[in-house]
Amino acid sequence: MVKKIIVLFSMVLLAFSSWHCNKSNPETTCTVVPPADEEQAILAYNTANNINGIKDESGLYYEIINPGTGGTPNLNSLIEIKYTGKLTNGTVFDSQSDPKKTGWALRSLIPGWQIAIPKIKKGGKIKMVLPSALGYGCRDNGNIPANSILFFEVELVEFY
Repeated sequence: MVKKIIVLFSMVLLAFSSWHCNKSNPETTCTVVPPADEEQAILAYNTANNINGIKDESGLYYEIINPGTGGTPNLNSLIEIKYTGKLTNGTVFDSQSDPKKTGWALRSLIPGWQIAIPKIKKGGKIKMVLPSALGYGCRDNGNIPANSILFFEVELVEFY
C-alpha cells in the first residue's frame, strides 16, 4: 500500500511539474517520457551490463546486491550513502565515497531513489536503473541531459 502511494505521489508530482512547465513559459516546455517508452532501452542496458533487474510497478528496475540488516529507511529518514551515478553510455555524472558528506532526507531526493532505497536495510547495496521520469525528467540537470535513463549503485551506510 505504501509503495503504491509513493508511486502515485511521484507520478502526480511529475505530472504537476510537467503541467507547470507547460503553463509557465511556452519556450521552456518539455515532455516527460513515460517509463514504458524507455523499457526496451533499459532492458538492453541491463543485459549489456549483467544487471538482473527486477521491475517494480513504477518502471524502476533494481537488483539488490546485499539486503543489509535491521530496519529500512522511510521517506522521513536521513540517509548516509556511498553511490555512483552513470548515464547509460557509461559516463559517471556523480559519485560519493564518503557517506558523511551525504545525510540527505530521502523525501528530498529523486523519485527513483525514494522508491529503491527503502528496498534495502543498513549495510545494503542496490543497483537501480531509472527511467527518466523517475530521475530528472525532461530537464537537463548539470551534466545530465534531459530524458536520461540513469544507473545508480548505492550502499546504505546509515539512516536516522
